[in-house]
Amino acid sequence: MIEKVESNFIKTYRLQQSLEALERVRGEISEEAYERLKALIYYRLYGEEFERSKIDEKIALAFSMGSDSTASLLILKWAGFDVVPVMVKLPQMKDVVFFRARSYGAVFVEVPAYMEVINSQIQKRAPICGKCHSIIMDAVKEHAREEGIKIVASGDLLSVGSISIYKEGDLINLNFPAFLALDKREVIKVLGEKYTLGFGCSLWKHATKSAPILKRFGIQRVLRELRAGAIDEEIAKTLIKDILKN
Repeated sequence: MIEKVESNFIKTYRLQQSLEALERVRGEISEEAYERLKALIYYRLYGEEFERSKIDEKIALAFSMGSDSTASLLILKWAGFDVVPVMVKLPQMKDVVFFRARSYGAVFVEVPAYMEVINSQIQKRAPICGKCHSIIMDAVKEHAREEGIKIVASGDLLSVGSISIYKEGDLINLNFPAFLALDKREVIKVLGEKYTLGFGCSLWKHATKSAPILKRFGIQRVLRELRAGAIDEEIAKTLIKDILKN
């Protein structure tokens, strides 16, 4: 499912940071969840096998059917966690996405004011991806609170190990791919199927027609992911070409 990092110095360092971050929240999660997350890190660092029987710890996962959140779901389930994929229903999503999400056991939540907020961003020619992500995570966290779920996970590749898991108010945020120092190629490999790389959703692509500056923000995001090691040069070029062709 996931592989040992071998002699990759940067990933090893990030995983060690993740261990330190995990220690800081140890008293905030069940001991069983702590031990299983620690075992995942040791599996990545040293290839140490661990018990993967189901544990009584629910994790609410922000789920979009994209590669990062889908890989996070598969790995967490493989590791024995009781994962609740939470999909925020966005107007740009096609019915086929909802249909496929149901096959993963997704629950759906809505954000009635979503388009008002996004349209305001577009009119200001301001980045929309970060705002969209914030709206989604707030909705997932609210669902977690309603269901009494303590840990909220996302498919965030970017954050470093030191902030890959942390306490925020009454919840624990877990940026799962970052916690395991996974990069985009590893994520795609977990999916076990052909994956077509592209940047942005249909709403973002439509928005670039009235606010072309959004393309610049998109390229900056790709370069940020490249600097962070989340993607490699080949993937970065593919994504930038996709941005420029729209």
